[in-house]
Formats: sequence, C-alpha cells, structure tokens
Amino acid sequence: MSQTETIRIGHSPDSDDAFMFYALAKETIPTDGIQVVHVIEDIESLNQRALNAELEVTAVSIHAYAYIADKYALMPCGSSMGDRYGPILVANQPFPVSELKGKKIAIPGRMTTAYLTCSLFESDFEAIEVPFDQIIDFVKGGQADAGLIIHEGQLTYEESGMHKIVDLGEWWYQETGLPLPLGGNVIRRDLGVEKMQKVTRLVRQSIQHSLDNRAEALDYAMIYARDMETKTADQFVGMYVNEYTIDYGDSGREGVRELLKRGYESGIISQPVDIEFVEI
Repeated sequence: MSQTETIRIGHSPDSDDAFMFYALAKETIPTDGIQVVHVIEDIESLNQRALNAELEVTAVSIHAYAYIADKYALMPCGSSMGDRYGPILVANQPFPVSELKGKKIAIPGRMTTAYLTCSLFESDFEAIEVPFDQIIDFVKGGQADAGLIIHEGQLTYEESGMHKIVDLGEWWYQETGLPLPLGGNVIRRDLGVEKMQKVTRLVRQSIQHSLDNRAEALDYAMIYARDMETKTADQFVGMYVNEYTIDYGDSGREGVRELLKRGYESGIISQPVDIEFVEI
C-alpha cells in the first residue's frame, strides 16, 4: 500500500452511524496510512451508489446487498441489527394486520430492508416510495393507508399520533428466532484481501472506540440527531450500535442468510445471494 491512501466511506446522516464513525471523523485513532473521506447521504442514495460500486466502503441495506454481492463483501462489523425490534408499520387509526392486504403503504425505498421485510410479512400491498422522514406526514395527510417507519421514527411515532400496526422486527423474531439485519457495511472486493482486512479492522476499532467512550461519541452523534433529545438519541444509538455492531456473531450471520434466502424464495429478490463476510 502507498504511504497514504484515500478510502471513501459512505454512511447515513443518522446518529447511530455518526456514533459508529466518531473516531474516524475526529481522527482520534491511528489510521496507518489510510485517509478516510466521509460521504454522508441517506441510505437509499447509498444503496443506489453501491449498485455502481462508486465507494470503497459504504453502509447499505441488507436487502441491497443481494444486488451488489458480486462487487462487495460484507464487513463483519458495522451492522444495524434489530433484536426483537425493527421497522414499524403505523397508521392514523389502529386496524388488524389482516386488513393490510391491498392497502397503500408509504415505504422508504424499494431496496431497503424495511421494504423486503414488509413484503415477506404481507406480499399484497401498493408501495409508494416516500423519503423516510416524510412518511408520517404523508400518512397523516391521508395519502397512504399506512407507513413503514425506520430510524428514530421507531421511537417517536406515538408523539405524532400514529398507531402501531406491527413491529416487523418482533414479527421476524417470532418467525425465525433470529435478529433482523437491517443494514451493514460493505467493502469493495477489488481492493484485494489484505486491504479489505486492514480497512475492516479500522472500522471495527472506530466502533469499539465509540462504545468505550460513549459520552464523547454521543455528543458528536447529536449533531445528526434531527432534533431528538439526548435521552432519545442515546436510546436509538443503543438499539443499533451494540455487540452485534462489533461482530454479527453466529445469529446475526444466520439472520442475513435467512432474510436473503426468504427474499429469493418469495420472488422479491431475483437470484440467490452469495454471502461473503471479510474474515479478520
């Protein structure tokens, strides 16, 4: 490797991702000749960029990995895992899940894991793509029958007067006994095994540094907390930056395999997915 090499890391402007990459953003850990450039965009934009293999490292929806597995390997660290919680279907008024069939549902993007999981739960609905932070207003305005809520909306939807129809992470656990892998970090295969391992170790060190220095990392993450109170942001970060984020573990890896297998078997994903994790 040359003395200094630039690696672009794509991640979302969310408090959990900001928390995870705090050490790299603030350069509080040695990078051993790697200059990290942060590319901050919403997850659906990053999914689209990953289709073109634009960035060396990027956060993606696990659903999106099905379409980029030939170009990227999954890092064993950096996952957002829902352990008995996940995307939530909400509506203006409560109604039984049996009435979801045929409904208009606002979704945050067709390559999101939220959309894949919702489609596994109920295959017959009309999906309307809406930016994730506009879904609640879209449903409140009567433009959809229900909305698929991700990110901090999972904690704040009740404040907006919304009613939970189903938590898809809880449903997934009841179905499989596994956590629901929502997002992960991927690294481009053309970097070669040695460099992939080196960069992956660096990302894991950043995550561990944040967990070991939680107060400082949370202060930094609050910049991206979209008006959340510190207590709510801390709860949100705790949901998605934890022991699964350091390493998927056996159950997390099985969750990825099971989700993408079911996606393929249901016809949502067009081909079986060759899942590869970087080994470090």
